[in-house]
Amino acid sequence: MDISCQDIIGDIEDLISLDDPSPAERYLNKQDVTVRTKRVKVRANRPKETSTVEKPLLDSVIPETQHIYMKTWGCAHNTSDTEYMAGQLAQYGYNLTSDKDSADLWVLNSCTVKNPSEDTFRNEIEAAHQAGKHVVVAGCVPQAAPRSDYLKGLSVVGVQQIDRVAEVVEETLKGHSVRLLQAKKVDGRKVAGPKLALPKVRKNPLIEVIPINSGCLNACTYCKTKFARADLVSYPVQEIVDRAQQVFQDGVCEIWLTSEDTGTYGRDIGSSLPELLWQLVEVIPEGCMMRLGMTNPPYILEHLDEMAKILSHARVYSFLHIPVQSGSDAILGEMRREYCVKDFERMVDFLRAQVPGITIATDIICGFPGETEADFDDTLALCEKYQFPSLFINQFFPRPGTPAAKMTKVPANEVKTRTKRLTDLFHSYEPYKKYEAGTKQTVLVTEISHDRKHYVGHNKFYEQILLPMHNNLLGKQVEVEITGCTKFSMFGKVIQGEQEWKNCSKRSTADGTTASSLVAGAEESKYRSIFAYFFISCSLAIVCKYIFMFLDF
Repeated sequence: MDISCQDIIGDIEDLISLDDPSPAERYLNKQDVTVRTKRVKVRANRPKETSTVEKPLLDSVIPETQHIYMKTWGCAHNTSDTEYMAGQLAQYGYNLTSDKDSADLWVLNSCTVKNPSEDTFRNEIEAAHQAGKHVVVAGCVPQAAPRSDYLKGLSVVGVQQIDRVAEVVEETLKGHSVRLLQAKKVDGRKVAGPKLALPKVRKNPLIEVIPINSGCLNACTYCKTKFARADLVSYPVQEIVDRAQQVFQDGVCEIWLTSEDTGTYGRDIGSSLPELLWQLVEVIPEGCMMRLGMTNPPYILEHLDEMAKILSHARVYSFLHIPVQSGSDAILGEMRREYCVKDFERMVDFLRAQVPGITIATDIICGFPGETEADFDDTLALCEKYQFPSLFINQFFPRPGTPAAKMTKVPANEVKTRTKRLTDLFHSYEPYKKYEAGTKQTVLVTEISHDRKHYVGHNKFYEQILLPMHNNLLGKQVEVEITGCTKFSMFGKVIQGEQEWKNCSKRSTADGTTASSLVAGAEESKYRSIFAYFFISCSLAIVCKYIFMFLDF
């Protein structure tokens, strides 16, 4: 691609902005940088399968010459953090790649909810060492337990420091170890995290995940995420609304609100979740949709009337994820969940009555310490009563440092048995059988299935409908006819002509993807960085030449 100077900058003054940090400011943060001594590789008696490759150390980092591989575990909040980090790295001039073997550095964003996810994270770090790759770790695991043995010597980006990932990557490539774990503050006050208006490279260009707050107000005895995300801190309402407006202009057609507990939003800033949601629905374009994230029962009970009205809105999915965790009041007390089963049932009954067809998803922990057969039978009865279409079943995992880790455990074989019994119950009913063949649905298409054989759309109740891939449907709202169903989805066919499709994405391309202006901006910044690098280098060379000429004279 041929690019002229005029294509990169409008004026030479554009190379340097008043908003750019000064040289002194660039080095103010170097107290966070420590020199990592070069490891001497011992070859004698080292098993071949565990041998490591020497990591190349760089004296300087030239834009467009390094490749970064990124991997994420965990919730939508973690996904959003990775997308923001990708935006920073792309804007800085790094090449993002899905090929871990060709990458110079791996950024691994972790989840601390379960033991298996942390085990996989640890194994990925070891794989990076064996492949001779530099590593930067991020997410809840290093934030909650930064002194873990397997994290020693690694660079860390804290959950509130993701806007500084580019400098951490640069220092790591030079062989240094950087740890940024401080809470972010503005004028001495804690904030939820970096500004929402930062550049982003989205996993799905049609879907924007917006964190609305960080942390929570609970103190659940089994949860280690609180160690990482701490207490509730909410983003201002206007900042969230501005972000939503921005991404819809960029071509996004669906926004997801996320946090550790969306129901607690605003309690620290004199606002509330309904207040935020009513302002957001005003800026959602016709045909575009909003999906609410997980909310714990205690913080949604007082807003039930308003939430029912919002969930009935045409541009809001009638979907809510409310984790109950157990059907036993005794176990909920041991978990410190701050509600009883009757509270949860009242919430589900009210929402199902006021928002007909609503999808309510929930979570269950099987085998929590002290759970008896009677306690588990209560859980089974609750799940059988409501037949939740989305039921996330988890075995209890004792997370180090949590109160539940010190409680008397249920035998492992009993935990597995209970997990299987609940799983069998879940598979015994088919929630989509309520739709007969020939039923008409309005669907927003935003994804392609994992097997690449179907487009994936969702109806008003966020129920999944698979459509044939014979047309470009991504970013379109279309009328479909249901042709069949499975346990987890429905099949359908489009019953409109292409001229009747509603294009919800402003920038759809021929292959159905969306060209986000933020990504485009990051690409432009790459070329700007290259031009600036060579311009400054040439300028310095000319200056040095005249200095030497003067000295010779």
